[in-house]
Amino acid sequence: MAYRRTPAVQERLDAQRARLLDAATTAVATHGYAGCSIAAVAKNAGVGTGTLYRHFDGKGELFAEVFQSVCSREVSAARNAGDNARSLEGNHRSAVSASVRTFAERAMRAPVLAYALLVEPVDPLVDEQRLMFRESFRDCLATAIRSAVDTGEIPSQDATLTAACIVGAIGEALILPLRGGTTDPAAIDAILAFTLRSLGSFDDTHA
Repeated sequence: MAYRRTPAVQERLDAQRARLLDAATTAVATHGYAGCSIAAVAKNAGVGTGTLYRHFDGKGELFAEVFQSVCSREVSAARNAGDNARSLEGNHRSAVSASVRTFAERAMRAPVLAYALLVEPVDPLVDEQRLMFRESFRDCLATAIRSAVDTGEIPSQDATLTAACIVGAIGEALILPLRGGTTDPAAIDAILAFTLRSLGSFDDTHA
């Protein structure tokens, strides 16, 4: 007869898993992916290494879930900023700009974590989450770009391709500041200017 976990046992296991994920998130935000170890994560979560391995097969699986959670949070923040800007300003170009600004500002506030999310060498399982993150952010921007085209705010274009180019450019522009742990507001302004130029405009004064 198969063993069935009681609600109390399942609750304890869920709490252990949550503590492990919190500890792993804190570790990568503090030390980067390369500076994280299974032993340190388990210790900071208040469990033994063996307990961690009952929840995750290894570092790759653990941090893939961490990256999935953090990336989802970052894309949601960018999307919400875009939605708010669209409501306030009544246009879709502002939504693109707000999403980009929010992403860049949040990256600058957590440079170690952002560097790990964007470019640090990671396990294949984690890299898969990174690619999904880039696709999600691209799709977030593409939705607003497509709407801006439909409403005649910007010239006709391939919204997905433009969004992919913007996401790639943001990553490249942030690599050195994030690697050095620096915060440069001028870099954010430059990224925004590039974004608006990439979208194009029927009114050059807004480009």
